[in-house]
Amino acid sequence: MSDVNFNHETVLLQEAVDALISDAAGVYVDATFGRGGHSEAILARLGRSGQLLGIDKDPVAVNAGNVLSTADTRFSMFHGSFSDVTSVSSDHFGGCIDGVLADLGVSSPQLDDAERGFSFMNDGPLDMRMNPQEGLSAAEWLKVASVSEIATVLKNYGEERFAKRIASAIVDERGKVPLVSTLQLAKVVSDSNPAWEKHKHPATRAFQAIRIKINNELGDLELFLSGAAKSLKVGGRLVVISFHSLEDRAVKRFMRDMAKGDAPPPGVPVFEKDIIRNFKVLRKAIKPTKGEVERNVRSRSAVMRILEKISDD
Repeated sequence: MSDVNFNHETVLLQEAVDALISDAAGVYVDATFGRGGHSEAILARLGRSGQLLGIDKDPVAVNAGNVLSTADTRFSMFHGSFSDVTSVSSDHFGGCIDGVLADLGVSSPQLDDAERGFSFMNDGPLDMRMNPQEGLSAAEWLKVASVSEIATVLKNYGEERFAKRIASAIVDERGKVPLVSTLQLAKVVSDSNPAWEKHKHPATRAFQAIRIKINNELGDLELFLSGAAKSLKVGGRLVVISFHSLEDRAVKRFMRDMAKGDAPPPGVPVFEKDIIRNFKVLRKAIKPTKGEVERNVRSRSAVMRILEKISDD
């Protein structure tokens, strides 16, 4: 597996750290470690007794985390999904933590390393797995999936208008030659897409959708959100950075529902003071500044949301 050092600018770095840390002596989880940009900034803000746990599926990211844990004893690394946050934080911190951060989606190093199979711009094996040691690769799934299965994934996870047409083209092509490379798939998708969006590669939505499917990203996100919220102590915060609308809608809906508490259905006569609310949403969604977008175009779609635990009732 490639272990090349790729350039990576962490998105919403200071904004995320400012939102996350409420106690410099607290315990925190960076649930999507990546290459450690957020973790290093968090550690710089923590005191000597503070602790930070990193989690990541990607073995290359875990290697980077192990290097950091050797350099800083306040940090420890776990190889697994961020959906494991409840059990992992319980093992490390007794399940009561001051803050959890998640920076969702694929990282720049993963995109830039053609060998990982995430990019439709550079040729590489059609893999797309965050952890190449687990599950089916994109090539393996596309080899056996039906037209309807592929179309459903493209529509639901990529919001692709031409899902059925593209899915049919993929199945037709694999009947002629095995689909094993990223540029192969990108060409099939591009050729079968009748309406290219301005400033967007025609394979963007399809690659996003297949990646989400292969890595169970939305299923893991649902488990992560509920687990992270349960693990927070009073005053603790959940900070999530999303990069596409499906993720952000799920995060926004979850935080909104948690902040509502056990409010009864509309029309039921209950005093406001009698509604138990254990969480609140902090501030409006935060987006990158114009300057950050100019420095790092991949940050342009980022949205950060913050949930705080306010009570244990």
